Amino acid sequence: MAPLAVPRLAFLVPGNYDDADPRTGLEETLALLAEGEALGFDGAWVRQRHLEPGISSAATFLAAATQRTRRIGLGVAVIQMGYENPFRLAEDLSLVDVLSGGRLEVGLSAGPPPLGRLLGGRFHDGDPDAVDHSHRRVARLAGNLDGDWLGEPDARITSAAGSHRPRLRPHAPGLRRRLWYGAGSLRSVRWAAENGFHLLVGNVNTAEETADFLDVQARHVTTFRSQWRGADAPRIAVGRVILPLDGADAATRERYRAFAAGRHARTLAPQLGQGTGERRTLFAPDLVGTAAELVERLRADPILPFADTLRVELPYAFAAADYRQILADIATLVAPGLGWCAA
Repeated sequence: MAPLAVPRLAFLVPGNYDDADPRTGLEETLALLAEGEALGFDGAWVRQRHLEPGISSAATFLAAATQRTRRIGLGVAVIQMGYENPFRLAEDLSLVDVLSGGRLEVGLSAGPPPLGRLLGGRFHDGDPDAVDHSHRRVARLAGNLDGDWLGEPDARITSAAGSHRPRLRPHAPGLRRRLWYGAGSLRSVRWAAENGFHLLVGNVNTAEETADFLDVQARHVTTFRSQWRGADAPRIAVGRVILPLDGADAATRERYRAFAAGRHARTLAPQLGQGTGERRTLFAPDLVGTAAELVERLRADPILPFADTLRVELPYAFAAADYRQILADIATLVAPGLGWCAA
């Protein structure tokens, strides 16, 4: 079988920390992003998580990461727009992109905030059912990033900084073209393509026309490519949980195998219930093995030939040393077998 030509290699880190000592965990994650850059990875992505020991503000965290790295792309997957004000978030993301020198990649999703009801009056200023949580909220963020002038042509704001025509500042040209959408349904895939958002596909999907995970993703990718209306070429980032064994000691190898085995049952059929709502949720199996075994399995992945980026999804609650070993093995032993070259 001919080797894959994976153009870009990235990783997604959960940003875990101990509740009693959050700084240590956050510093370890910042160090991991810098180590990924040194290994030649093209992108380092973080998860944004609310009310749990993780990164609650990706923009704030990635602002710090801009000062620890110089080349690697910095991404977030995903920001749930139901928690955000589209204008204020646009200001924060624009500032981070300018600090990074144009390296920011932003993954987004629509829908009501999952924990909004729990937060209640701490979060909602009015009737939550009256708030638009549709794709239009995501589009408002994109429109703000366009940097259009605000008000009438003669509108001015005056402050100690002088008189200026109002617009979102700092304006970050190009950031609008680096927006991604985490689509779990064909409807969302079509919307992303028609509105110029690149596509994030990972190891979780929704069973619609079929209950086969890879068939679902193949339909998403085909639909996205055919419906693309963006200004640039469409990009697709494929996420997979990959656990190489080569650089791990014997105990760690067994722990990786046990981790994957404990999650295997959920991959056998669509899942319903807690955490999935009424959707029929599909999970991809974790990939565990030696570098040679992983290269063979990834070469057989029917989605990767369409990917701009292979994104390694690091599992939750692993130790920093585990993450370092996984990234080192992938950058030096696995990805080169897929045609990737370190930056």
